Amino acid sequence: MASENDDQASASRSFTGQGVSAEDMLKSQTVGLVHLSDFRKRRAEVLEQKEREAHDKSLGIITSGNSRSATPSTGDVTDGSSTPRSDGPPKKKKKKPLAKSKLSFGDDNEDTGEDSVATPRESSISRSGSKTPGEESTASSSRRMKANPNAPPPPKALTKAAVEAEAQARDTLRKEFLAMQEAVKNTEILVPFVFFDGTSIPAGSVKVKKGDPVWLFLDRCRKVGAELGVRGASGAAKAKRDNRREWARVSVDDLMLVKGDIIVPHHYEFYYFIANRVPSYSRAGGLLFDYSDQPPPARASEDPLYRPNDEQLEGADKEAAETKVVDRRWYEKNKHIYPASLWNEFEPGKEFEEKMTSTRRDAQGNTFFF
Repeated sequence: MASENDDQASASRSFTGQGVSAEDMLKSQTVGLVHLSDFRKRRAEVLEQKEREAHDKSLGIITSGNSRSATPSTGDVTDGSSTPRSDGPPKKKKKKPLAKSKLSFGDDNEDTGEDSVATPRESSISRSGSKTPGEESTASSSRRMKANPNAPPPPKALTKAAVEAEAQARDTLRKEFLAMQEAVKNTEILVPFVFFDGTSIPAGSVKVKKGDPVWLFLDRCRKVGAELGVRGASGAAKAKRDNRREWARVSVDDLMLVKGDIIVPHHYEFYYFIANRVPSYSRAGGLLFDYSDQPPPARASEDPLYRPNDEQLEGADKEAAETKVVDRRWYEKNKHIYPASLWNEFEPGKEFEEKMTSTRRDAQGNTFFF
C-alpha cells in the first residue's frame, strides 16, 4: 500500500514538473514579442510539444505492459527520483490551468474572461488528431475561395483550324466591306450650288460621284460658270463674252467650296463627310452632306446602258443656297464682313466641333453676328 502511494506521489510530481516546464518554456519564448502572430506561433509550438510528450508517455505505459521495470519514454520528464510503477491503471490527474500571459494584444477577448493562451480554433486543432495541418489549410482555403458567378467564361483554346477559319472569315468581311465602299463611291449624286460674291447667283447643279474630291467638283463648277457667262468678282459691267473668258482663266485653286459656314478643303472627298456623318453646324441636327452611305438597291433587270435622269439622282431636291462657290480673291478682301466673317475651314477633331458649337445661334440655327 505504501508502495502505491509512493508511485502516485512520484507521478504527481512528474506531471506537475512537466506542466511547470511547459509554462516556463512559453514564458521564456514569448518575452519581447511585439506581434500577435509570433506569439500564437510560439504558443502553438509549445502546446504541440506538450501533447506529443503526453502521447509518448501513454505509449510508453502501453508498451511496458505490467512490468515494473519498464523504462519510461523519452517524452517523460521526472524529477530524478523515479520509483517502480504500480500494476493498476493510472489515475487521472487534473491538469493545472495555465496562467494568463502577461503580454496583451488589442484583439484578445479580455472582457469575456477566456484563456488568452489558446483560441478555440487552435485548441480544437490540438485536441483532434484526425486532421493534419495540410488538410486543415486545404479545407480552410476551399471554404474561403468560391467561384465568381459574374466572371466571364474562360477563353477557349484556339486550334490551328479555328485560327485559319477566323482569318478567312475576317478576310471575307474585309472584301465585302471594300466592295460595298466601292459601290457607294461610284454612286452618282447631284449637287446644286450658287456662285457667291456677296449675293447668290444661281448656277444650276453639277453631277459628281460620292468618291470624287472637292477640287473636281470646283473644276466642273468653273466650266459651268464659263458656259453661262456669269459675272465674276469684277462686277456686272463686263459683257457676257468677257465673263466667259474670265472664267476660263480662273484656276481651281482660286475657287472655294463653302457648305453652310464651313469651308471644305480641296483634297477631301464627298465620301469622307458622308461616311463619317459630319454635322452641319448651321442647322441643328443636319448633316454637312446629307446623302446615303449605303449602295443603291440593285434593279431587277440590270441594263449596262441605263443612265438615270438628273431628277432621279440623289440630291436633286437639295437647296442650292447651302452650297456656295466663292472666288478666293473676293474672300480675302471681304472675310471680315458678314457672312464671310463666320466661315471656318474644316478641321477634323473635337476642337473644331467646340469652336463651331460655341457660336451663338437662334432657334432656327441662324448665327448672331453681333
